[in-house]
Amino acid sequence: MFSGISGNVLMLGLVSLLTDVSSEMIYPLLPLFVTGVLGAGPAFLGVIEGIAESTAALLKLASGIASDRIRGRKGLVLAGYALSSLSRPLIALAGSPLAVLAVRFSDRVGKGIRTSPRDALIADSTAPLQQGKAFGFHRSLDHVGAIIGPLSAFALMAWFVTDMRTVFWLAALPGVLAVALIVFKVRDMPHEVPAGTGAAVRMAPAGNIRGFLLILLLFTLGNSSDAFLLLRAGQLGVTPARIPLLWTFFHVVKMSSAMPFGTLSDRIGRRGVIVAGWAVYALAYAGFALAASEVHIWLLFAWYGLFYGMTEGVEKAYMSDLAAPAERGNAFGWYNFAVGIGALPASLLFGVIWQKGSPQAAFGFGAGLACLAALLLLAWAPRAVRTIP
Repeated sequence: MFSGISGNVLMLGLVSLLTDVSSEMIYPLLPLFVTGVLGAGPAFLGVIEGIAESTAALLKLASGIASDRIRGRKGLVLAGYALSSLSRPLIALAGSPLAVLAVRFSDRVGKGIRTSPRDALIADSTAPLQQGKAFGFHRSLDHVGAIIGPLSAFALMAWFVTDMRTVFWLAALPGVLAVALIVFKVRDMPHEVPAGTGAAVRMAPAGNIRGFLLILLLFTLGNSSDAFLLLRAGQLGVTPARIPLLWTFFHVVKMSSAMPFGTLSDRIGRRGVIVAGWAVYALAYAGFALAASEVHIWLLFAWYGLFYGMTEGVEKAYMSDLAAPAERGNAFGWYNFAVGIGALPASLLFGVIWQKGSPQAAFGFGAGLACLAALLLLAWAPRAVRTIP
């Protein structure tokens, strides 16, 4: 089952696991903290999430390009994880929504620095025909951390503490362990570095990648922050104490489905799996628009988790297929940029439509764009550098 998973992929998976334990101790509580404790509205929640993710997107592009031009990717990976681990728990000090925005901004700067070099390092450490499995494995461990994190928050708030700020402080511990693991266990992999100053920076993605990225950007414009799903859950009766359990259940589905669908894409091709995942997303958002009870929310979160399992690792494996080995950092930089740059308008649009219109209108908007993107990807797809048997 784990054949083809290199030591580097395993270690980077464990780093993501620990980082997500830290992050997901905080994230499920953040919408309630921002709107309930600090008094902000859904629109400002959209501003926080949109600015945070779009900042990360810009840096993911820059760090991806930079990682192709230097001999080692590990330094960028380490710097990014260290910055996030140091800044994230400072949400505990926030006295206003603007303070939360500042901390989230710093956290996402770290994510922007590390993500594209890490993805390229995973691709460098994996055989070409096992990319889907490797990225699926990495995402699975990431989601294990996202299971442990909310469970830890739930246990702390149910039996030990009553203040969300204390939970935020305790989230620092797994982040520190993740940074130590990078220092002592992750190793650089050799990769080709373009010679001469003329090739220093590619200012646009390779031609066979652009079409996919444009379609992906369209999909992303309808893919708002999952914080809105948690807000919807709260509207329909999921209590603050059960929110971490719902988030944990969601990540169990993501964890269980990521590696099987990644492996499936190694066998049957990436495009069909991605299209199916986007169709699952559209149906999930339509369901959130029509949901009327807490039972509906739990069922919808299970269905929505399949979307992540079918797309997160598979999309990255598809990028590895489309890119030449010497330009993997560049390719992942543009991929992460396309996903992230749409986050600000997506979350802003969703928050405004929700606040000025209704949750049903906001979720319907997201479902419609997902359907359109899936149809476009079915109709046209770029040529892969490596074919998949």
